[in-house]
Amino acid sequence: MTYVPTRLDRVQRGAFAALLALPPALTRRLAGAPHVVDDAPLDAQIQVGLGILSRISGRELDERTVADARATLEQESWLFGGDLADVGSSRDLLVPGPGGAIPARLHLPRRAPGARDPLPLLIWFHGGGWVLGSIESHESVARNLCALAEVAVLNVGYRLAPEHPFPAAFDDAEAAFLWAHEQAAELGVDPARIALGGDSAGGNLSAAVSLARTRAGGPSPAFQLLIVPATDLEGAHPSHELFAIGYFLTRANMDWYKDLYLPAGTDRSDPRASPLLAPDLSGLPPAHIAVAGFDPLRDEGVAYAERLRAAGVPVTLRRFRSAVHPFINIPITRMGRAALLETVGALRQGLSVQS
Repeated sequence: MTYVPTRLDRVQRGAFAALLALPPALTRRLAGAPHVVDDAPLDAQIQVGLGILSRISGRELDERTVADARATLEQESWLFGGDLADVGSSRDLLVPGPGGAIPARLHLPRRAPGARDPLPLLIWFHGGGWVLGSIESHESVARNLCALAEVAVLNVGYRLAPEHPFPAAFDDAEAAFLWAHEQAAELGVDPARIALGGDSAGGNLSAAVSLARTRAGGPSPAFQLLIVPATDLEGAHPSHELFAIGYFLTRANMDWYKDLYLPAGTDRSDPRASPLLAPDLSGLPPAHIAVAGFDPLRDEGVAYAERLRAAGVPVTLRRFRSAVHPFINIPITRMGRAALLETVGALRQGLSVQS
């Protein structure tokens, strides 16, 4: 269901918008001493936003009940997601899945009168650690990608843990891709130009499904759009500790998500959970991977790009050195908007969208 903001939410959103409208030099002064890692300072607007968020949120997500954490993410998404972009049309769908119907929302871009050519399609899987998030929490980014890249976007509400642990989310994501490929004509999309994309957990699902479909001999997606992806749910990486606390996603958040998604006894090295650990990444679709400089997941995203490149897969790696996880969901900031526009360009190129 669509999040219904309270009066306080509206006041807080207005106050944050006013802060963002300040000149950059004044924002820098309000942010205080910059946080610097690897010779890159944390974006000043994000630094101010993190301070506001810490006052609004109070307890960390992993210190809450699952229901409370889900409600908190929906609230934060409304506060920082910005206004919804105009698209040509939107409709809710039910996709047949292995555990029952999977809710999804199909956005189509505005088109010239009489245009009938099949559209490229991005299937979008939201972030939230396989535990939180929804179609609604990521409606802003889905509509932005649709409107700006001029592609159809299928925003998928896959099953969440702990009610549905691994591999339920993966199974739903794969089912959504296969269904969209089979129903391409009815959806008005080109089956040869379907991309998988997502942020964080959604990036994980996109990478894992791309790998599984390639190893199955197809059909497989044409492109992967992996934004701050989780790629290794078993191992440890330096950025896990370097950014363990203070930059939105924490190490404790990550451990909580993993424990709920992958309960005791689950093989965390399974490529459906940890695509970075797959023995062979050759033959995968071209990928665009974007990582944030102040993100626990930074190093595993970079490692996945490097392994893809070593396997001969065309890949672009973009490092937003001043950003936190997940920057694409905060387009109200200057950095977030710039990152969104770069992502749009990568998607258009990956799906050969003509201007």
